[in-house]
Order: sequence, then structure tokens, then C-alpha cells
Amino acid sequence: MKVLAIDTSNNVLGVALLNETTVIGEYITNLKKNHSVRAMSAIEQLLAECDTEVKELTKIIVATGPGSYTGVRIGVSIAKTLAWSLNIPIIGVSSLEVLAQNGRYFNGLVCPVFDARRGLVYTGLYKQEKGIIVNKKEDQNILLADWLNELSQFNEQILFLGNDVILHVELIKEILSEQAVIGTVSLHNPRPGELGMIGFQKTDSVVHELVPNYIRLAEAEAKWLEERK
Repeated sequence: MKVLAIDTSNNVLGVALLNETTVIGEYITNLKKNHSVRAMSAIEQLLAECDTEVKELTKIIVATGPGSYTGVRIGVSIAKTLAWSLNIPIIGVSSLEVLAQNGRYFNGLVCPVFDARRGLVYTGLYKQEKGIIVNKKEDQNILLADWLNELSQFNEQILFLGNDVILHVELIKEILSEQAVIGTVSLHNPRPGELGMIGFQKTDSVVHELVPNYIRLAEAEAKWLEERK
């Protein structure tokens, strides 16, 4: 079994080739560049380095969001095209759950964060239980201040992960003080290898039914609906 994992949901572009026991190869960058130009070349380069032909793939696993609307669409579109053309299963995984995996050895709660602008964030709450990261509060789009006040009710330390955490460190520390633990730089990039391993535990999706999980509508879509009410 050879599985391809794809994550273009944020600035991090991640591609991994793996089987059920080994991450065979992994490509990852954290750059503000267009994923539509780079994703397929990254996949081709990784498969070539791993001496693997596309026809050898047996499953596609993709990060379905939340995150950048454009980024999420690119990854899901590539994954669905590959799965459909190869007639192989596809699995979607929360982008926040992928990032939360970086905190699975933390003795407390894990809070992955993606900035959503205007004081909003995409976030969720996770915790390691018997070696597995488990979702404790569902992924959501919420004002960070409201979210932090909610988290302050927990009697545990909380590890904050994500490249956007730096944008909100002052507010996090102001509200949570010593309860908040800011992840080290090496923990802020979601890893495509982790995405692949999570996908092995998920149920296959029907290719044409797999859709991005934006959590909220894009601003243009929201305005369009509002104008028609």
C-alpha cells in the first residue's frame, strides 16, 4: 500500500508518501507562494525521489480545511482528481486535527490556531488520550477573545500551535497567563506525514461527495447571500 497525503490548506505546502508503518518521503515548505503552481510539481518530485509511479498509489488523503479558501480548494481538487482518475479511495481530514498532532506528547490540552482576520480564528481543542489525539471541542470559527475566555475555565495548561499564534501571543498571555504554553517554532508546521497517519484511521469518502470544510462562508459568498435575503 502506498498512500499520498496532500495539505495546501494554509501557507504550509505539505506532501507525503507513506504506508501503514512508514513515512517513505515528505516534502514541506512554509512560503507565501501560490500552491496551484507548486503542488503538482511537489507531488511529482516526491514520487520520483521515492521511485514510485502514480499508478502505484492506493489511496489519497487530503487536508480539507479550515484555512485559506483558495488553498483548501487547490488541495481538495488535486486529491479528488487523482482519486477519481486512479479509481482509488480518498479520505478527508481536518487541517486543525493535523496541526494538533504536533502536541500529542503534551500533558494538557492542545489548541491549534489559524488566523481568520478581524479578531477571528479557526480553532479547536484536542487532547492526547492513550497515545491518540482526540477532539474535545469541535473545530470552529470564533472571536479569539471569546475563545480564550472559554478556555480559561479549564483547569489544565493549554499548548497553542500554529504559525499564526505569533499574531495573537499578547492577547493569549493577557487572558490565560501561565495557563498558556506557546509551542516552539518546530511545532507550528502541520506535517503531511501526520496527515497520512491520521487518514489511516478514518473512513473512506466517496470522491464526488468529499468537499472542503471552510467552517464559514467566504466574505463574497456571505455578502451575496445577505443581498438576496
